Amino acid sequence: MSDWGTKPVIGIIGGSGIYEIDGLEKTEWRVVASPFGTVSDELLFGELDGQALVFLPRHGRGHVLSPSGVNYRANIDALKRAGVTEILSVSACGSLSQDLAPGSFVIADQFIDRTFAREKSFFGDGLVAHVALGQPVCGRLGDAIEAGAGEAGIAVTRGGTYLAMEGPQFSTLAESELYRSWGCDVIGMTNMPEAKLAREAEICYATIAMVTDYDCWHPDHDQVDVEAVIRVLLENADKGRALVRATIPQLTGGQLTGVQLTGVQLAGGHNICHQGCHRALDNAIITAPDARDPKAAARLDAVAGRVLGTMP
Repeated sequence: MSDWGTKPVIGIIGGSGIYEIDGLEKTEWRVVASPFGTVSDELLFGELDGQALVFLPRHGRGHVLSPSGVNYRANIDALKRAGVTEILSVSACGSLSQDLAPGSFVIADQFIDRTFAREKSFFGDGLVAHVALGQPVCGRLGDAIEAGAGEAGIAVTRGGTYLAMEGPQFSTLAESELYRSWGCDVIGMTNMPEAKLAREAEICYATIAMVTDYDCWHPDHDQVDVEAVIRVLLENADKGRALVRATIPQLTGGQLTGVQLTGVQLAGGHNICHQGCHRALDNAIITAPDARDPKAAARLDAVAGRVLGTMP
């Protein structure tokens, strides 16, 4: 883990095309082990204009893991161990809105979690915690993405609700219409429990949702075709990389600095996340200290070491 009080380390979760960014230097694939199981892949460490980045292929290189097969806990834990303080999640999704055509970019800010076959928390029996998730996406990162999009000349929609489904099948028409009636804007299979776990790990998190299709509700696009989805993804790969590259400077230059919290005292740096992402566990752990399972606490050394006093 990186020392608090230094520059942030920006983590990017996405597909293979995203980490092929022009100007990425000092790259090295490294294995980062997690007590929560197998990480999707090695992590790619690198620098972009002096800013430390860590890339994680969510489905593994070559897309070998299904959405349900991704070990989201291991992924987030590994990123935390790699020193990551902010996560940009780049995700393909379907559109549930006439206004969000294939090729659109959305900075989602809310989620509805309809997944059911995934481990959704680092905490559990022996060490219980409840984090606040009313605002599941870091608004500060959303601001940076929006500003980066403006710099790069890429149109984005700010705000939207992301419906997370289990998959791997696409929606039925009835499901698609139900989610539209709920006011959802996009639908995908990966951002939950990813966002929940990032909050538990005290990592800022934001989603860049890349629309690939109209799901199955649209009368002119009543079937989701994988070939068409891939075609749109490839067409938007350059824009996706450009958006990530343009967002990074918005988070650097001293504007985002990691700090160690001891009570309310800040040791090093001055700009902690105003939304509270970096201190989400301050009042979250409910299990009394003398009742905590030592084994549970030990494997939470990276995720919750700041508040448990067990940072690696």
